Amino acid sequence: MSIRRDSSFLNDILDAARKIESIVTATSADSFLADEVSHAALLHHLTVIGEAINRLSPEVRDQHPEVPWRQIVSVRNRIVHACFDLDWKILWVTATEDVPALRVRIAAILQSAVPE
Repeated sequence: MSIRRDSSFLNDILDAARKIESIVTATSADSFLADEVSHAALLHHLTVIGEAINRLSPEVRDQHPEVPWRQIVSVRNRIVHACFDLDWKILWVTATEDVPALRVRIAAILQSAVPE
């Protein structure tokens, strides 16, 4: 079993964020709210982001307090543990506003030389 490095987890976050952005740019809010397949895809990618953040080293998280790490993991926990009580309008805002901002931050962290 190989141990994955922080750069791998950051790339997982970046990849999931890009996939979320492709989902939401291809639809309107009303269409998204009515589409269970888009819901499932969004939840999957948000869960991937939360899991990858959980596996990042404390050093990376501590070096980048501008990223709301704990809040993102909380979203993942809510998805996994309260999946029948989700507010899709809030998740739409997360997908269209928060995820693109996260993608930019994660890309900057990767460019600032996270060791391989």
